Amino acid sequence: MCFCIVQGNSLLFLPNVLKVYLENGQTKAFKFDNTTTVKDIVLTLKDKLSIRAIEYFSLVLEQQYSITKLLLLHEDELMQKVVQKKDTHDYRCLFRVCFIPRDPMDLLQEDPSAFEYFFLQVRKFMSLSICVRSL
Repeated sequence: MCFCIVQGNSLLFLPNVLKVYLENGQTKAFKFDNTTTVKDIVLTLKDKLSIRAIEYFSLVLEQQYSITKLLLLHEDELMQKVVQKKDTHDYRCLFRVCFIPRDPMDLLQEDPSAFEYFFLQVRKFMSLSICVRSL
């Protein structure tokens, strides 16, 4: 088993424990090993958050000091590899709606939990955009 260095890595809570930020301000921690994929974590979040329409969601890395830089993680990517990359140490991991539904009202009817999460994400983005413009 490989242990990742925690010091200086904002993705990790503890060695081999990924910290994922949610749109409601909470964080979730996920223990991973050398076989854990992005998809494994997304599916665990699906169950924890009671989301059915998971096809719209993924994990992304957000550069800590620049809200404009997001890196979409492929569902087959191994988490061990993601956290070991030197250039990801200044990033945090977010669970986000990455694939926008054609009609959000369909999402509301299909999966109210997913729609609420999407709504929180859009509201947060809009409030950050207004703050940045007013500076």
